[in-house]
Amino acid sequence: MERWEWSEAALVALAVLSVMRVGLVRGHSEGDALYTLRRSLFDPDNVLQSWDPNLVNPCTWFHITCNQDGRVTRVDLGSSNLSGHLVPELGKLEHLQYLELYKNKIQGTIPVELGNLKNLISLDLYNNNISGVIPPALGKLKSLVFLQNADLPAWPEGLNPYMFDVYYEKPNIGRGKGRVHERLNDNQLTGPIPRELVGISTLKVVDVSNNNLCGTIPTTGPFEHIQLNNFENNPRLEGPELQGLATYDTNCS
Repeated sequence: MERWEWSEAALVALAVLSVMRVGLVRGHSEGDALYTLRRSLFDPDNVLQSWDPNLVNPCTWFHITCNQDGRVTRVDLGSSNLSGHLVPELGKLEHLQYLELYKNKIQGTIPVELGNLKNLISLDLYNNNISGVIPPALGKLKSLVFLQNADLPAWPEGLNPYMFDVYYEKPNIGRGKGRVHERLNDNQLTGPIPRELVGISTLKVVDVSNNNLCGTIPTTGPFEHIQLNNFENNPRLEGPELQGLATYDTNCS
């Protein structure tokens, strides 16, 4: 009888450990992604000191918010004097809604993997030194409403360069509608305006002024109603594309 009771207790214990293991694996998959970000950043003010990969999950870290299921929903690191670069692993935070990294000194490009963040509401990367192209993968964020690019540094006197500011809108979030936004202003993005953005029917406002974008300006889909001054001060932009009459993205790279 005692042997049977011991065996039953052992099975219960194993079941509990299995459940805990699943939770640990899930939690560390997000923690590993965030810790990879930490390792790619220079943090002179020790803002990320609490980001300990040995903890069960990152929900106890400062500047991280999780939902009731223990999934990461916010990363708040604006104005934190961080430098370094972003990492593709951020695309693994599948429940992430807010990625706030504005007013730092982050360099490099925008990882295309950010297009995998299907729940993303706010992407704030403005006032950094981010370069490269606007990833076409952002066209997968189908709730996108507001896109602004502006304020790039090191422009000729008289220019006020702004870069990339994106807002999305999702119905029935809390009370009424929730505005989703993505700001990438004050960077150094180049290349064409991704045509994938034309397929975002909810896109209402686009401002990519004061950059070094090239090619032509889309005129179909949501771009049909965007004012041309939202594209000004991009020396290499050739103006609106005329369907059937203008070459798309000539001399653009």
